[in-house]
Amino acid sequence: MSLFSDLFLPHISRLKAYTPGLQPTETGWTKLNTNECGYPPSPRVAEALVRELEDGAASLRLYPNPTSAPVRRAIAAYHGQGLEAENVIVGNGSDDILNLLVRCLGGPGAATGFTYPSYSLYPVLVEIQAGHSRVIEFERSMELPVDQIAISSAKGFFLTSPNAPTGVSFANRQLEEILERFHGILVVDEAYAPFARENAVELLSRHPRLVVVRTLSKAHALAGIRVGYALGHPEIIASLDRVRDSYNVSRLSQVAAVAALGDVGYYSALIEKIKATRDFYRNAWMTKLGWFSFPSEANFIFVEPKAQNGQTGLVIAQSVYHHLLSRKILVRAFPNHPLTASFLRISVGTDDEMLLVHQALLAWQPTAPSV
Repeated sequence: MSLFSDLFLPHISRLKAYTPGLQPTETGWTKLNTNECGYPPSPRVAEALVRELEDGAASLRLYPNPTSAPVRRAIAAYHGQGLEAENVIVGNGSDDILNLLVRCLGGPGAATGFTYPSYSLYPVLVEIQAGHSRVIEFERSMELPVDQIAISSAKGFFLTSPNAPTGVSFANRQLEEILERFHGILVVDEAYAPFARENAVELLSRHPRLVVVRTLSKAHALAGIRVGYALGHPEIIASLDRVRDSYNVSRLSQVAAVAALGDVGYYSALIEKIKATRDFYRNAWMTKLGWFSFPSEANFIFVEPKAQNGQTGLVIAQSVYHHLLSRKILVRAFPNHPLTASFLRISVGTDDEMLLVHQALLAWQPTAPSV
């Protein structure tokens, strides 16, 4: 028995914490396991940070803007659609925003819904609040279960679009059908939306119970800066603000975010490059290797390795995973669910990184995994 077992809330000892992708500390790795951007952020970001520190970092002795007001204004202007700063809340990464939403909508007396497989942080956040999950399983087709979501008893329902880890995106017409029937708040987690053909921001003006969550970690290449945000009705945003930690976004993060949001041209070109690389290698692996992958609208490819005899499954996926690992190439495996166990998720990296992965996959021969 723990020395502190009688002090902590009972459900904390049963909590299974979120497990992030491997973060190697030594050099020489090709890291394609956490969907980071393979390219640097806009040069304007570094310039803005240098300006902020021109006084010898004296500004760092001061607290940041407590509500991230400059970032909120920049985000509203970036999206347009009639959005104002009061429609925006900013967090320490989008995970912070998701946590605020579960604080407000979940808990012992409220159910929180989400699809599965999806972002594995959702159930962790619900369990932290000692809440109840209402899980709706995807089929292999990855068709959105509109009817099941629409009749869910959850006060808040989290839907990742494009989905992680498959990369499948869901149409706005389907989201609108849910919003017209679902009685709770629909949270559309759009971490990968800049790489998709469609996004839900335009639905906000017609659906007050919609919240759209975004991040600057993926398309804006600022994973190390930790800035995420939500767009929604001012009353929802105000509720999230009440439970937000004070000074939750640092001075430098706010400066970097405003600079990045101001360089639309740089990021538009970068996103198009990543999408072209994604589509090229998805097609190459399907045609040259005969490996199935879902049509991805994210910055990764979710691919199902296949042996020459046509065998797929967990053992085959693990064999490819360890083959890549032996060459210091990190990708992500999801062995704990029947739908995902036979797949690997490969983040879209630079041209050189993707060529290295491609050559390694061509050289793979089925072997038993080492662990």
